[in-house]
Amino acid sequence: MAVLLIILAIIVVFILWTISLYNRLVKLRNSREQAFADVDVQLRMRHDLIPQLVEAVKGYMGHERGVLTEITEARANAMKATTINDKIAAETRLSAALEGLKVSVEAYPDLKASQNFMDLQNEISDVENKIAAARRFFNSATKELNVATEMFPSNIIATLFNFKREPMFELGEKRAIIEEPPEIKFQ
Repeated sequence: MAVLLIILAIIVVFILWTISLYNRLVKLRNSREQAFADVDVQLRMRHDLIPQLVEAVKGYMGHERGVLTEITEARANAMKATTINDKIAAETRLSAALEGLKVSVEAYPDLKASQNFMDLQNEISDVENKIAAARRFFNSATKELNVATEMFPSNIIATLFNFKREPMFELGEKRAIIEEPPEIKFQ
């Protein structure tokens, strides 16, 4: 009888432990999804500003249509993306296209002096900063989930219930540019 109670107690403890680990994984997955929802709000703000920026630039950059077309297409793809992973890929492409615009704008001093353009550029810069902060929070939530899905013993429960390693929201090609040391020239 005592042996039966001990076995029953072990089974109950095991079930409670499994439930606890499962609930922790669910909480981490939901935290990651909430973090991405915060990123998504900022991305939508950027999507709303991009057409205004493109219109402001069109008059000055008549022969730079390729840059504007790429931004417009990247924005459309970013808005169509449905899953978190698809949105991450599309937003990385859009960020790269916006970087191309910044480089092209350098050749147009009249455009850089335009108050409308400057206001839009400041708004987009502010949104980009907010996106970066939200992306850091998202990556932190993703890291917590990934650690929980890979560490023993929660990795057993993660495998049983199809929790898997999730991708971070990385900068993609922009990372190489950011990590490159600045070139300093004295004239």
